[in-house]
Amino acid sequence: EVKLVESGGGLVQPGGSLRLSCVASGFSFSSFAMSWVRQAPGKELEWVSSITRNGGITNYAGSVMGRFTVSRDNAKNTLYLQLNSLKTEDTAMYYCAKAGIGGDYGPPNRGQGTQVTVSS
Repeated sequence: EVKLVESGGGLVQPGGSLRLSCVASGFSFSSFAMSWVRQAPGKELEWVSSITRNGGITNYAGSVMGRFTVSRDNAKNTLYLQLNSLKTEDTAMYYCAKAGIGGDYGPPNRGQGTQVTVSS
């Protein structure tokens, strides 16, 4: 059974930082590209970033490029997303997904999510 458990979200002021983690189990983590996606209230699911199986190639949505950094530790079956210079428009539920760019980000390929709220 694929299991993805996100953590690290919270309430942060504009300009602040957070580090999200996603622990994977139930599949060969190192064999899959992974992604982060997010969904703000009343909006559609938005792709944020993807990383290849060995972490050698990363891609970002234009809205987060230069502020967010995706990484992975295959020995720990863990995916990370470093969020810097946060803006109010980054407020959303963040999910990790067992898929690369353009993949299927719906359940059961994604976890339950972790909430990020950016507010003063």
